[in-house]
Amino acid sequence: MGSCFSTTKVSGSNSNNTPPAAVSGQRKESNKPAPITTKNQDGSNHNQQKTQHKKDSKQTKPKRQGGIIPCGKKTDFGYDKDFDKRYTIGKLLGHGQFGYTYVGVDKFNGDRVAVKKIDKNKMVLPIAVEDVKREVKILQALAGHENVVQFHNAFEDDSYVYIVMELCEGGELLDRILSKKDSRYSEKDAAVVVRQMLKVAAECHLHGLVHRDMKPENFLFKSPKLDSPLKATDFGLSDFIRPGLLNFLPAIRFNKFCGGMPKSYMRTLLTESGKKFLDIVGSAYYVAPEVLKRKSGAESDVWSIGVITYILLCGRRPFWDKTEDGIFKEVLRNKPDFHRKPWPTISNSAKDFVRKLLVKDPRARLTAAQALSHPWVREGGDASDIPLDISVLCNMRQFVKYSRLKQFALRALASTIGAEELADLRDQFDAIDKDKSGAISLEEMRQALAKDLPWKLKESRVLEILQAMDSNTDGLVDFSEFVAATLHVNQLEEHNSEMWQQRSQAAFEKFDHTGLKGSIDPLLEEADIDKDGKISLSEFRKLLRNASMSSSRNVTSPRGHRNSRKM
Repeated sequence: MGSCFSTTKVSGSNSNNTPPAAVSGQRKESNKPAPITTKNQDGSNHNQQKTQHKKDSKQTKPKRQGGIIPCGKKTDFGYDKDFDKRYTIGKLLGHGQFGYTYVGVDKFNGDRVAVKKIDKNKMVLPIAVEDVKREVKILQALAGHENVVQFHNAFEDDSYVYIVMELCEGGELLDRILSKKDSRYSEKDAAVVVRQMLKVAAECHLHGLVHRDMKPENFLFKSPKLDSPLKATDFGLSDFIRPGLLNFLPAIRFNKFCGGMPKSYMRTLLTESGKKFLDIVGSAYYVAPEVLKRKSGAESDVWSIGVITYILLCGRRPFWDKTEDGIFKEVLRNKPDFHRKPWPTISNSAKDFVRKLLVKDPRARLTAAQALSHPWVREGGDASDIPLDISVLCNMRQFVKYSRLKQFALRALASTIGAEELADLRDQFDAIDKDKSGAISLEEMRQALAKDLPWKLKESRVLEILQAMDSNTDGLVDFSEFVAATLHVNQLEEHNSEMWQQRSQAAFEKFDHTGLKGSIDPLLEEADIDKDGKISLSEFRKLLRNASMSSSRNVTSPRGHRNSRKM
C-alpha cells in the first residue's frame, strides 16, 4: 500500500476484541458483514464499498450492449489532455470498481505521485460520470488542507480520466491500530489522531460537504514516521449539501408546493435542498443512526469519528454483531460499553468526549469544531487553530428569523451559563474577533459568514444578522450577545438533563422579570399554547427548543424535527 487512494479491506472479524483484521498490501475477501448497498434512482445496484478485492487486476473493456456508447466515452470532462507528456505510470497500488491506482513520476521534477486511472468505458451511466466530476471538485475544494490528501491535477484522454494526487507511503490508520499493543493507542497519541480527523470534518462541513465514509481505512499516513501527519482520502461517497428551494418557501406554501410532485422528484428535491441525505451509505461499523433512518447530514461524520475514537482507546468496536442487520440494531438501540477493560483506567475526560460524539440524536451531538474545543483533544491545553463551526454560522443565520420573544428567551438562557461551559463558543468568538477587541464588528462578521460557503450571504443580509444579535444597539456584538445567538439548546438538555431543568427555570425567572410576561399581545401569543394569558415554565422550555412556535404549527421544515416541532 502507500497510495493516497486506499485499497480498502472488507471489514470483518469473528470477535469484538479487535478492529477489522487486515494486512497492508493484501486484498482479502470476507464472509462477514458486507459493504452497505443501496438501490440507485436509476434502478441499478450501487456498492458503497468503493474497492473490489479481486486478485485479478487485468483491465477489461466492457461490451457495449446494443451498440450504446458508455457515457464516459461521450463526455469531455474539461480536464487537461497532456497526461503522457507530464507523468509516467509505474507500480500498481490498488484498484476499485472503475479505476486503478498507480505510483506515478512527474517527468519535470521527478516527484512521486499517486495516479488514479479511471476507465471511461466503465462509466456506462451518467451517474458514474457525475461521481468522477464530483470527486475532482471535492479534492479541489479541500486543496491546501494539511490533513487531506493533496490534489495535483486531473487529466483525460479518449479512454481514461487520470486524477493525480499526493502519494502517502505510511499506510492506513487501521494498520497502525493493529500494530499497537492490544490494538489500542495511548490517550495522548489517540488525541493527536482524532484531532486531525476532526479538522478534516470541520473543513468539509464549512464547504457544505459531508464525507459520509469516515473509517480507519480512509485515513493514510504521509510517511512511515511515528509523527507523520494523517491524510483523509477516498471521497467517492462524499457529497455537497446545498441550500435549496425549500429553504426559501414560506411555510404556508410548502404543502401546496409539494402536493402535485411525483414522489421520486420530491425525494430528490428534498435531498438537494441542503438539509438531509435520504440514502444509506458508508460502512456498517461506522454508520450513524440517522443514516439508517435515511435523514442524515454533516453530523454523521462526527459519529463515525466517535466510533474510531472508541476503537483507538480500547481496541474494540462500540457496536458489533456477526451480521450487518445485527450491527444496525446495535447502533440504533444500544449504548457503548464503558465498563469493560480498559475503560476503568481511561480518563473521565476521554469518556466524556466519546459519549458526546456517540449521542444518537444528531441535534445533541457535538459538532466537529466543538469537539476540537473539548479539553481531552486540545493540543497541550491550547485550542489553537480552531476552525469556524458551520453550526455556529448557521445559528447566527437562524437567529435573525426568530421572533423577538424567542430572542429574549435565548438571551435569558445564555445569562445562566458559566464560562467553563462556553469554552467552545469562546473559541468561535475569538476566531471571528480577528483584532481581539472583545467585540465583533460588521467587517469581522462579514468575513466569518463568507466562510459559510454554501450560502454566500449578501452584505445586506450580514448587516441584518449583526443588528439582530446586537441587543444594546452599539453596532458591535459582544460575547454575551454572541452566546445568545449561537447556543446549542438541544445539547444543553441532552448532556445534563438535571442541569437543564435548573438552568431553564433560572432563565424563566429572569425572563419573567423583564416585564414581557403579562397581558397577551402578538409578541407573547405564539408561546402561550394553552391561551391562559401567560407563559408557563413548560411553554418557555418549548419556546427555547423550537426555532419558531408559530411556524411549527404550520409545517415541519425540510430539516424535519431539527428546527421545529408541532405543538
